[in-house]
Amino acid sequence: MRIHVINPNSTASMTDQIVRAAEAVRLEGFVIDAETAMGTPASIEGYSDEARAVPAMLAAIRAAEKRGASAHVIACFDDPGLAAAREVATGPVIGICQAAVQVAMTVATRFAVITTLPRSVPVIEDLVAQYGAASRCRRVRAVDLPVLALEADPKNARAKLLDEARTAIREDGVDAIVLGCAGMAELCEWLSREAGVPVIDGVVAAVKLAEALASGGFRTSKAGAYAYPRDKSGDVVTTH
Repeated sequence: MRIHVINPNSTASMTDQIVRAAEAVRLEGFVIDAETAMGTPASIEGYSDEARAVPAMLAAIRAAEKRGASAHVIACFDDPGLAAAREVATGPVIGICQAAVQVAMTVATRFAVITTLPRSVPVIEDLVAQYGAASRCRRVRAVDLPVLALEADPKNARAKLLDEARTAIREDGVDAIVLGCAGMAELCEWLSREAGVPVIDGVVAAVKLAEALASGGFRTSKAGAYAYPRDKSGDVVTTH
């Protein structure tokens, strides 16, 4: 079975990191089919970036369906275009924010999300509420670093992330941390060891959920709002 993982931004090195995280937990019998979106922002940091990334992402998902993908993972914590992706896909489509939140609610009573820039905080707060976890997520925190700085200055990124995690444990009373960016994927095990609580990476959570859904034979419902988009080529348009 093929798990299609799409990085909606155009930074190939981030895709490489995402692939390493996915391959580290991949079950035998599954293939990780990963790709980087083309012509999209180098990182997704806000609603405009999301909107610019979605068309290429949807095209990639359509192409992966033709290659026989059993499920899809959108490897951006903003879960951009998730509902639209479910419209065009037959297999399940998993956003890494939704997957991470679901895992956090299963393994901990209270959690915090640590993301990159402060502007991402309200976006993630809204997603957490949408996924029914507002009462369990004590706070969404930001380390105030651009997404690409995670790779450009890893020492500083690690120091800021660990400090924020320890502050969340101390001040927010959380017993788990969710990493709020796909670019943090490889820091998960290290941060869990240093902070002393479970740390959840959305890429790993989404890949494991995708494997479970695919092997269970689950598909995206086409009976309602996730029905395939209508072909409008034959519609008659009248003007007045």
